Amino acid sequence: MSAETEGTGRESASAKPEPEPDIGTQNPAGASRAQGGARRTTRRLPLFTRDTARPEGGGRAAPGDAPAPARQWPMLAVLSVVGIGLLTTAFDAFRVGLLLVGVALIGGAVLRWLLPRVGMLAVRSRFTDIITYGTLGGAIVLLALMAQPEPWLEIPFLDDALHFTIRNS
Repeated sequence: MSAETEGTGRESASAKPEPEPDIGTQNPAGASRAQGGARRTTRRLPLFTRDTARPEGGGRAAPGDAPAPARQWPMLAVLSVVGIGLLTTAFDAFRVGLLLVGVALIGGAVLRWLLPRVGMLAVRSRFTDIITYGTLGGAIVLLALMAQPEPWLEIPFLDDALHFTIRNS
């Protein structure tokens, strides 16, 4: 380096400038590194998502050489019970049909909790799936038991809240 550029931080004219890193986000996270490219230079999320991560436990529920229905048996079990519940509801036994739908969702939560791989039943993280399926199933069962006329379950404070709301509106 010459004396005049020594302390200024400038490089000599003979050195080639390094190409500026691409601060764009064309590749999804980790894709360029897997192909031997440089790491992304920004932490900003991509504008368009090109791929998504598989949820934990989202792999096949049976070996890969098994037919497709056998690989997705947890999802098919839940959907079958929901279908039977909806069919029962259509034939004018709404309370029993809704109980079947709620129990199917609770069963989906139990399957998600117990089995390491549940196929397409895994939508989000294991914790989120269990909470979502369990809460929705429990709410459907509770509402089916409390449905009028002649509810099978009476919760006094909810009955009082309903009458208070209707009386004072």
